[in-house]
Amino acid sequence: MNLGSLFLFAIDKLTSMKSTAHSTTLAQRYPYRAISWQLRTRVVRFQRTPKLMGILNVTPDSFSDGGQWIDKSAAIDRAIEMEADGAEILDIGGESTRPYAAPVGADEELRRVMPVIEALADAIHIPISIDTTKAAVAKEAITAGAEIINDISGLEADPDMVPLAIESGVGVCVMHMQGTPQTMQDDPSYDDVVLDIFDYLQNRYRQLCYEGIDRTKICLDPGIGFGKSHQHNLDLMARCDEFHTLACPLLVGHSRKGFLAKILRDPDKDRTLATVGATLTLARLGVQIIRVHDVKPNKEALDAFVATGGIDGIAAELPTPPAS
Repeated sequence: MNLGSLFLFAIDKLTSMKSTAHSTTLAQRYPYRAISWQLRTRVVRFQRTPKLMGILNVTPDSFSDGGQWIDKSAAIDRAIEMEADGAEILDIGGESTRPYAAPVGADEELRRVMPVIEALADAIHIPISIDTTKAAVAKEAITAGAEIINDISGLEADPDMVPLAIESGVGVCVMHMQGTPQTMQDDPSYDDVVLDIFDYLQNRYRQLCYEGIDRTKICLDPGIGFGKSHQHNLDLMARCDEFHTLACPLLVGHSRKGFLAKILRDPDKDRTLATVGATLTLARLGVQIIRVHDVKPNKEALDAFVATGGIDGIAAELPTPPAS
């Protein structure tokens, strides 16, 4: 074989390898990746594009948007806007869980969230999630129409939470947190952050199934920013696809968090574009649910990313737009 033929042979092999790599689908890369999540009255089905969970904090002191949606009418308008922008789940919380936040009692948390949930139950069409560690709050929210309990304690903070989840049949999101919001950022430490959290989520999943929660109702969250250093967060973001072997939907909430400010080297800089950039990484890794404050820019970026083959190298077939 002469030099020219050898060169052409090498180019052909490289092209073939590239084509094969690009044709590997999400399902082939992650054979255990969950394709659905059973909620109380409906099923969320996952395809190539992650679902966006819109964040609605009706609190005076959340780390990024505290006080912005404390007014009931403002909160309702914001929820309707997020659904229109492409949110497919709405997560409502009435207690700040930022580092060193003061705890809030159940009565105050209910006072904040219930008027909003009750108003939105018939005003929006997407599932409502209640972000709480308290069974008393979750129970009232479920009665008003919530489909999901999103519990940063992994359903461990309140002994009544697991029985409530079983009885109500809601979907549950089980998050990892080292410590509590009051202690979690003091000195987070792991042998291997991904493997340690994998072990926690696997053991917690098995325990919840043993206690009676249907496995199809469990979603897992590695807990970005909850008892993690800057490097821990980066490692989790880069390797979160390893959690697919647990065969549960994955939820990741990185939106506007402090590790993005460190990447930008400016704590006061707007973090929207940094959030969007990290969202595309999560999409590439097959994460099913991404929890964000700013739905519209994340949705538009995901649409462009998917359409241009960003997840598995297969361009979307879109209708030709009308001539202008």
